[in-house]
Amino acid sequence: MRCDKFLNAVNITKRRAVAEDMLEHKVVFINGVAAKKSKEVKVGDIIEIRYLEKIDRFKVLQIPVTKSTPKSKMAEYVEII
Repeated sequence: MRCDKFLNAVNITKRRAVAEDMLEHKVVFINGVAAKKSKEVKVGDIIEIRYLEKIDRFKVLQIPVTKSTPKSKMAEYVEII
C-alpha cells in the first residue's frame, strides 16, 4: 500500500492531503529514509514522523485491505514505539 494511503487508512493522519503534505516536506521517514508518497509500505517497516519537538515512531504490523479503519483498530495495524 502506498505510504500516503497507509498513513490515512490507519489513522496516523486525519486526511490523505495532510499525509501528502507531510511526505512532500520530508517529515515522514520509512526505515530511516525520507519517504515519497508512492513508497510502498511493508510489514515490519518502521515509520518515523519527525515533528519540530518530537518524533513519533510506528512499526507496521499488517497492511489494511480497506480504505479506512476505525480508530479503535489502529493497534492491529501499527505498534507505537
